Amino acid sequence: MSLALLKRDELYIGGDWVRPASRDTEAVLNPATGEVLGNAPLGGIAELDQALSAARDAFDKGPWPRMSFKERAAVMARMHAVLARRMPEIQELTIAEAGAPDGLARSLQTVAPMKHLAYGIDLAARLEPITSPAETGRPLVPGAPDYLGATTTIREPVGVVAGITAYNFPFMLNLSKVTPALLAGNALVLKPSPFTPFAALLFGEVADEIGLPKGVLNVLTGGIDVSHALTTREEVDLISFTGSDKVASMIMAQAAPGLKRLVMENGGKSAMIVRHDANAEQAAMMAVLHMTAHCGQGCALLTRYIVHNSLRAKFVETAKAMLKDWPVGPPSDPKFLTGPLIRESQRENAERYVQYGLDSGARLVSGGRRPPHLKRGFFYEPTLFDDVDNESKIAQDEIFGPIGVVIGFDSDEEAIRLANKSKYGLGGAIYSGDRAKGYQMALAIRTGSVWLNGGFGGDMSSFAPMGGYKRSGFGREYGPNWLNEYLVEKAVSFPIG
Repeated sequence: MSLALLKRDELYIGGDWVRPASRDTEAVLNPATGEVLGNAPLGGIAELDQALSAARDAFDKGPWPRMSFKERAAVMARMHAVLARRMPEIQELTIAEAGAPDGLARSLQTVAPMKHLAYGIDLAARLEPITSPAETGRPLVPGAPDYLGATTTIREPVGVVAGITAYNFPFMLNLSKVTPALLAGNALVLKPSPFTPFAALLFGEVADEIGLPKGVLNVLTGGIDVSHALTTREEVDLISFTGSDKVASMIMAQAAPGLKRLVMENGGKSAMIVRHDANAEQAAMMAVLHMTAHCGQGCALLTRYIVHNSLRAKFVETAKAMLKDWPVGPPSDPKFLTGPLIRESQRENAERYVQYGLDSGARLVSGGRRPPHLKRGFFYEPTLFDDVDNESKIAQDEIFGPIGVVIGFDSDEEAIRLANKSKYGLGGAIYSGDRAKGYQMALAIRTGSVWLNGGFGGDMSSFAPMGGYKRSGFGREYGPNWLNEYLVEKAVSFPIG
């Protein structure tokens, strides 16, 4: 692979490329081979200080927050154009760095977030101050005439944003921080996962090309010390995080003394209800597509299948037949639909959960091992369990691996109870021949998104909000109110007469 970006040994801070003072680097692996893709620069506290100072200056003194929404939207439209031109390179990087299968890398991983960026630009270009109708009232001074006045509501940026992203959808997740934070007028310090740093350093190159004011976007790598400092420093006004609920709770505790605003997307354990009148084959196909997508490394993937007992045997046999010859292999080859897990540690985690499943008495239907023909990389066979107890670890924990579980039920009320018996609430689905009943059940499920009979049917909608209930987080990405998470409202009242 000859991507020039993989030779990048500097961080993007204050509009300049800065080599870390320590000169430390961290090897970035190709998950499909285990080989080193490149050695990414490793930032420390010194670089964090520089990045926060640059972001603070850009917000407090620079032109970006003082530009109109339309002016910022025009700059971000240039970003969209540059990213579109570099899309083949971005897709190649996504395959190599994140291990995303070719088809996924050329669709949901990259094309879908570009739609989100375009939608965000359109939202920003239409934002205007809102002036309330004139109203009269009595003054505080006795005997004075009644007043006539009005109020204008202005939306302003929050300040300096810390954007912290996960490894599984690196381009999408980085862009989901860059888009709203910058369109709203904030300055951003973007810290990616150490597994996928080059997908974030890309945005430094783009910022240079479009002439983004210095300090508005900073890209910082680093270890736990840098992450802890980033979430506690007083220069940061808002933290936008995508990752596990365990890390999110730590960030909340670290941010609490400073009363920082938070936007959290913390993963899930999404349930799919298959009613007695559903098409079992279609539901099984959706289940297999979800549990195998990106080797199960997706926060909203459906991995808990709550199937009516009258259909359960047919559902399981259909899924088993599909998984028998499921194409698992190098993600650069388009014929393979499932690639590797990100690292050996994640594969070992999947193996632990398979053992948990066996120990709990669940029945292994398919998979449960490393593919014998793939000697390199971090591959694992898609694994399906039946006869699963909804209280078990494999039914309750977010595994982030290609493991699906089937749980039987006998009534709609039981299905809703089982679906809601989870600490998470990000995604969900219902298959039913009775669409009205399916919709009613969707309203009863405590989750941020519900796909009824397949939902949108393609890439996630650019116009729909995404976010969670319970430990899946709070705040919403995408959708018509996306930018509001990164804005504050100010009311300016004035007399008319």
